[in-house]
Amino acid sequence: MKEFKPDAIYYEEKIKEYELGREMLEKYKEVPQYIIENHNNIEKMRKKENKEFPKMKRNLIIGIRKTHKFVPNSKISNYLVPYTSSGCIAMCLYCYLVCNYNKCAYLRLFVNREEMLQKIIKTANDSDKELVFEIGSNSDLILENSITGNLKWTIENFKNAKKGYLTFPTKFDMVDDILDIEGKEKIIIRMSVNPKEIIQKIEIGTSMLKDRVNAINKLKRAGYKVGILIAPVIFVENWEELYKELIVYLKENLSDEAKKDIFFEVIFMTYSFIHRKINEEAFPNATNLYNADIMTGRGKGKYTYKQEQRIKGEEYIKNWLNEYFPNNKIIYFS
Repeated sequence: MKEFKPDAIYYEEKIKEYELGREMLEKYKEVPQYIIENHNNIEKMRKKENKEFPKMKRNLIIGIRKTHKFVPNSKISNYLVPYTSSGCIAMCLYCYLVCNYNKCAYLRLFVNREEMLQKIIKTANDSDKELVFEIGSNSDLILENSITGNLKWTIENFKNAKKGYLTFPTKFDMVDDILDIEGKEKIIIRMSVNPKEIIQKIEIGTSMLKDRVNAINKLKRAGYKVGILIAPVIFVENWEELYKELIVYLKENLSDEAKKDIFFEVIFMTYSFIHRKINEEAFPNATNLYNADIMTGRGKGKYTYKQEQRIKGEEYIKNWLNEYFPNNKIIYFS
């Protein structure tokens, strides 16, 4: 993918006290830069209309992460951990990070990486068991690494932890920077995949399926533990055909080394009223992801697929995974 060059930088003054903060300001010194009081509340952004959503994605916000609460998790990790970024420059039409109008859309970088990683290492070392920390639940760390180098730095420094593992998902293929480094045995990378048509029309600005699969093969060859998320499953008109084709494509294009012990997670799409409003105005010609016939309300302003639709989808995808990947584990459906 082309290297990201933001249209503008918005930054907290205190980032200049950190090496990474100074590096980012120097890297983008030719880009207009504006000082803000709080990365979490940028008045200029809040006043923008929904149709400006794609333009907002062209901005880069740099600040200090102040929240370091570890959230217990029971799926692929022990804890969800706030880490070095939040948001993304891609424009997936369902993105759960778009949690509030004009607040969570753009990429925010946090330069106090040393204290964040040190807390993870201390928690890992103090535990009486091996812990897994999910560090990519708020952003895409492969994408972020192409801007900051944070992921490479993290892997190289986490190798000093006596115990523990780090894990994160990604939709991007720019993995060459982390192939030839130490510490890979403590990292679990999960590549998110979807049918080609869904990636092209709905996961706007992310890597293509063939490039993601090539990245999986590279990572596995380099020595990483790798998993695959089929996520989110979206029940578009011809979803059965598309997801079968996806699983066949994985079978035919993953390396033998990758297929030997790769694992799967399957997650169904959750949508929201906020997504609908933004997409209607920012992407008027895009695929409509809301389908009242198969969706139901869940919580405040959210939609999920009805139980009978989810059961149908789970059985269908499980059957094809068992057919083509009989020796690989499905960790969970969600």
